[in-house]
Amino acid sequence: MKWARLGVNIDHVATLRQQRGESYPHISRAAQVSLATGAHQITIHLREDRRHIQDEDVFVVHDICKKMGLPLNLEMGATEEMTRIALMHRPQWVCLVPEKRQERTTEGGLDVLKTENFERLKKCCDDIKSSSPETKISLFVEADPETLKRCLDLNADAVEIHTGEYAKDFLENKDLAPHLQKYRKGSMIIKARGWGYHAGHGLTLESVVPLLQEGDFEEYNIGHWIISESVFIGLGHVIKEMLTLFKKYPLKGSL
Repeated sequence: MKWARLGVNIDHVATLRQQRGESYPHISRAAQVSLATGAHQITIHLREDRRHIQDEDVFVVHDICKKMGLPLNLEMGATEEMTRIALMHRPQWVCLVPEKRQERTTEGGLDVLKTENFERLKKCCDDIKSSSPETKISLFVEADPETLKRCLDLNADAVEIHTGEYAKDFLENKDLAPHLQKYRKGSMIIKARGWGYHAGHGLTLESVVPLLQEGDFEEYNIGHWIISESVFIGLGHVIKEMLTLFKKYPLKGSL
């Protein structure tokens, strides 16, 4: 029997630190607690504007992941600068995401249908794979069939579905059926190629349940809610609660 993996995004520990320009809270401690508690990987997003995670954080967090024998998932834009950084670190996973300086958080998935964007993504994927073939690549996209089919033309290993709109509709008690239907169809497209099918953005302990019940996503990367809830009950406790929930819902076809 198999269950979904949990990647803990610790960006917002760095957000709190950067607000005051202090050395604390320590990103290293967040990584250590998360992995020691049972998280399957650490996710961090090194943004172009360095609004939370800093270059030094990537060294620190990757070192902790290596010592604990667990993956680092480095989210980044498909730029030459970020490609150089990825090849310097050679993390187990790189997740390519769209990025706009004015946005408060990632607002949607990659536009792979636009030729200019596709070619930039292709170069980034090819450069990483040629110099660091052991690094796996995921693409942060919407669950749109044409988008997912186009992703399969890139040298990658997985997609991570942007669940932001789903998460908003959950909080507003709207009908989730259209989202779940798209995710099911997306799963068939992606898994037919043998790629990984991941999800993330805006998810909480409550809103992740319908997705776990579907059993399609093999990995969830969750950050903002985990860090927010940790203010009240502690990081380790929140992660344990999340992992306990995951164990209630085996992946589809794993029984």
